[in-house]
Amino acid sequence: MRVLLVEDDLTTARGITLMLKQAAMIVDTADTGEEAVELARLYDYDIVILDLMLPDIDGSEVVRRLRAARIETPVLILSGVSRPQTKVKVFGMGADDFITKPFDQQELVARIQAIVRRAKGFSQPTLQVGPLNLNLGSREVTVEGRTVHLTGKEYAILELLALRKGVVMTKEAFLNHLYGGIDEPEVKIIDVFICKLRKKLAQAGANDLIGTVWGRGYVLRDPTAGRGAAWQPAAAATGPLPAVPMDMRAA
Repeated sequence: MRVLLVEDDLTTARGITLMLKQAAMIVDTADTGEEAVELARLYDYDIVILDLMLPDIDGSEVVRRLRAARIETPVLILSGVSRPQTKVKVFGMGADDFITKPFDQQELVARIQAIVRRAKGFSQPTLQVGPLNLNLGSREVTVEGRTVHLTGKEYAILELLALRKGVVMTKEAFLNHLYGGIDEPEVKIIDVFICKLRKKLAQAGANDLIGTVWGRGYVLRDPTAGRGAAWQPAAAATGPLPAVPMDMRAA
């Protein structure tokens, strides 16, 4: 899950960033409203966590600009301001939730997960696609009750695909989501991760969930859903892994 944290207090930003990273989230930060709007235009975030008291523009104006630009990324307000009229104003602008500082760490993580689930069309705490179940809270993956053991990167890829079920994700999008533009490896590392992920899912009894759309990327689809002509199933899931340089194998 990729988060944009908009907070101008450096100490607070560092604390929240550490907290979210401990929950296996990828966090980008901005300390002004203008920067936040620009980043939200450029990148596909799962949620924006926004302070209201920013040095350049008010947080409610950030929400207004995001919605005016048709950016539908969920926005969670995290602020020391607790006046009811303030909450009414930001909800009217298009914010999705409001937490008053100080806050409980577990509550913040739970709220983020719930907001993102609902935004992606999932009402339950577990994402289900065909025989696959993915629990956002515990990060557990099962196939018809059988546990699938994944590495951190494999889980992040599967979570991204599940939250965007039916949407074709490019390799570049995976890289950006996994590494946030910092020390990104070569794009073919995504083929390696996908191949390993397909093999583990197939061994658990979930075949053909991740398909290749040639020239575009990868997509997770329910096995019962219709597939277009460009869809190619994971026929080679148990075959040899793509070649990858030695320095990438520890990823």
